[in-house]
Amino acid sequence: MSFSFTDEQTEFRSILRRFLAEKSPTTEVRRLMETEDGYDPDVWRQLSQDLGVTAIHIPEEYGGQGFGFVELAIVLEEMGRSLLCAPYFSTVVMAATAILNAGDEEQKRALLPPISAGKNRAALAFTEENGRWDSAGMAMTAKAVEDGYQLDGVKSFVLDGHTAELIVVLARAPGTAGDNGLSFFTVAGDADGLSRKRLQGVDDTRKLARLEFNGVSAQLLGSEGAAAALLTKTLDQAVTCLANEMVGGAEALREQALDYAQLRMQFGRTIASFQTMKHKSADMLIDVELAKSAAYYAAAAADGDHDGGEELGAIASLAKAGAAEAYMQTAIHTIQIHGGIGFTWDNDTHLWFKRAKSSEVFLGEPSYHRELMLQRWQG
Repeated sequence: MSFSFTDEQTEFRSILRRFLAEKSPTTEVRRLMETEDGYDPDVWRQLSQDLGVTAIHIPEEYGGQGFGFVELAIVLEEMGRSLLCAPYFSTVVMAATAILNAGDEEQKRALLPPISAGKNRAALAFTEENGRWDSAGMAMTAKAVEDGYQLDGVKSFVLDGHTAELIVVLARAPGTAGDNGLSFFTVAGDADGLSRKRLQGVDDTRKLARLEFNGVSAQLLGSEGAAAALLTKTLDQAVTCLANEMVGGAEALREQALDYAQLRMQFGRTIASFQTMKHKSADMLIDVELAKSAAYYAAAAADGDHDGGEELGAIASLAKAGAAEAYMQTAIHTIQIHGGIGFTWDNDTHLWFKRAKSSEVFLGEPSYHRELMLQRWQG
């Protein structure tokens, strides 16, 4: 496969990197991760109104920019590099993509323009307390009532679910099992009967929440009972974006490790000159570059390019597994290269280490995706 970014895409990356370097230094990351909401409304406004990245992959007829997943992947890679604290992945990558996949024309025209403009923050609630990243363990029920539907059940590990103004929820008709009877619904973040609680996790730069639904009024999104295949498609696209976000973080760590090794003196010379350090640096470079190749290919496949569109599921799982392991291993190497200081709170390396760990399990750990990849290719 031959793949390279266009001049316009490269310039877009440069503009975004400069913006994020200014708006998301580690001092700001540390400040925002301690807050309940976990983001800066002013930076969110600039991202949406000045840079237009909240509209990047949304079609123009719904108020978007009309680009594709390759451009979206560039955004995610740069955000992962800078550890941007913002509800971007939840709103744009997960919720907006679910609406694009599942909604009818009228619903898309109503729901997507506010997301494109950055006026609405949204979340996708599909995982439950069993921690499964698919539809197999779905227990939440949706009962038809006079004015719509009524949701009962619990969703957990919902990214930015405690602050979202719009929630896309996966639920099933009572008495159904498996992939049968699954539908998407939309719920207002302040709906009666909905209680939301932020969960405590290892990575405070990525906020997760538990949502409890007790007779919550909801509106059907798209066709009833048709959500199983659409959820799979949405998750494949989200996993592709997550892989690109992870390679951005891994690249940032690799550069930090190399810079420190070239500065740290021991026995009268820099530790970068030691053979063991050269081996470690080479291993990190190979791991990150291989993970980048898989992530970029998955983004191209999500756009239907390079004959990979029909195999997106397997390619996305391959990219996620590779990026997760490369990110985690690079984080470990970076801390080891920093020595004792690398384990301390004062050193910034732990911020990326925690993001690497949370990203490793978010949307499925590497072993899960390797098994999924084999099932899809064999099928």
